[in-house]
Amino acid sequence: MDATSKKASLVAIAVQVILTGMSVVSKAAFNEGMSTFVFVFYRQAAGSVLMLPLALLLHRKNARSVPFSWLLKLFFCALIGNTLSTSLYNLSLKFTSATVASATNNSVPVITFCFALIMRMEVVNLRSAAGIAKLTGAGLCLAGVLFIAFYRGLALSPVSHHRAFAAHASGGHANHPSKAIWIEGAFLMVLANMAWAVSIVWQAALLKECPNKMLVATALTVFSAAQSFVVAAVAERDFSRWRLRPDVSLLAILYCGFFVSGASYYLQAWCVEIKGPVFFAFWSPLCFVLTIFCSSFFLGEIVHLGSIVGGVLLVCGLYSVLWGKSKESKLVPSNEANMSGWEQDEEGNNKSGNYNLEQSTSATAGELV
Repeated sequence: MDATSKKASLVAIAVQVILTGMSVVSKAAFNEGMSTFVFVFYRQAAGSVLMLPLALLLHRKNARSVPFSWLLKLFFCALIGNTLSTSLYNLSLKFTSATVASATNNSVPVITFCFALIMRMEVVNLRSAAGIAKLTGAGLCLAGVLFIAFYRGLALSPVSHHRAFAAHASGGHANHPSKAIWIEGAFLMVLANMAWAVSIVWQAALLKECPNKMLVATALTVFSAAQSFVVAAVAERDFSRWRLRPDVSLLAILYCGFFVSGASYYLQAWCVEIKGPVFFAFWSPLCFVLTIFCSSFFLGEIVHLGSIVGGVLLVCGLYSVLWGKSKESKLVPSNEANMSGWEQDEEGNNKSGNYNLEQSTSATAGELV
């Protein structure tokens, strides 16, 4: 392995560690009683405070020439991919667990592939191994989501019973949600990933009009901050819930706003540019593994066997699609291989700012990642 590959591997691992921290501290904030809608606003506002001055400083000339029609497209893209997706993600995280959130984030490239297929930005040849692998990956992804939602299985004891982030206002659902709430949370996470996948495909088209990723990421974050403020003002009319205190909630906001929206954005963009989207996506399951241990150690979460099995199925689905995409890119000319705008490329470049516009990562998906 050459020096560039080693450096790219370390950067990819660092991004997964950052996204792991996002899931854990966000869940800790919700366990403390932080409103998910208020959290989205503060998080996007923190990201805007970081990214807007940098964008104006580095790309002031380009920003002045942006047409209104393009800003309107970005506004609606932010509404779906940032505001809606992040709100659903956080609501799902509150109802389920950090492990479920990180596991289902592996479905984003597969869901994006399905949307790209519907929009004819992607092609599947069922007579080829690559086409069969991509279709199999989509099936494994669906199986993994259903497994997580409907089968909880044996409960694994927390790694540590002395939690670093103790919940004081969890309302009884922090670690022991009912089956109905768990199922609702799992499907909210799927909807969040679907909304994010739609925005990824949309961003692929927007980036063809304006390839400046910094301006796109900043505009989406600023628009989302304004949109999430309106949503939070309607959803949370008790303004005592807007008050920030020096506790884990403030830590989560600053962490997601600066590290996820800021640092991981540049790290992901650099890694994808140097080694490609498939290389970066290959490391995504690391976030799932790290989250299992970190959520158990820091939050005292009870990890269920169903979440682990479902997560494994999602990871297998992810790798199946990645393998099919990688094999296909070797068989067709590079200009055809790039017609899809490859979902994970846009995820890697843009999710960090929210998950990664986040992710992401999440990732984030992230979340997103």
